[in-house]
Amino acid sequence: MATTPQKRRKEMKRLEKQREKAERRAQRKLANRRQKELLADSTNPAGDEASITSAAEPSESAPQN
Repeated sequence: MATTPQKRRKEMKRLEKQREKAERRAQRKLANRRQKELLADSTNPAGDEASITSAAEPSESAPQN
């Protein structure tokens, strides 16, 4: 039995919908990974944060002329 053009179009549309859904799923997965990485990078131990701020600010004990 031959496949009718209508059935062929319907099948193509179904396959396209599957591809789009898989692409959206992959994009969400990447976005979630990036968000988790950003959260992990933004949480620094207190010691590291203190050394960053002290290096950026001039020392108050230095003599001023």
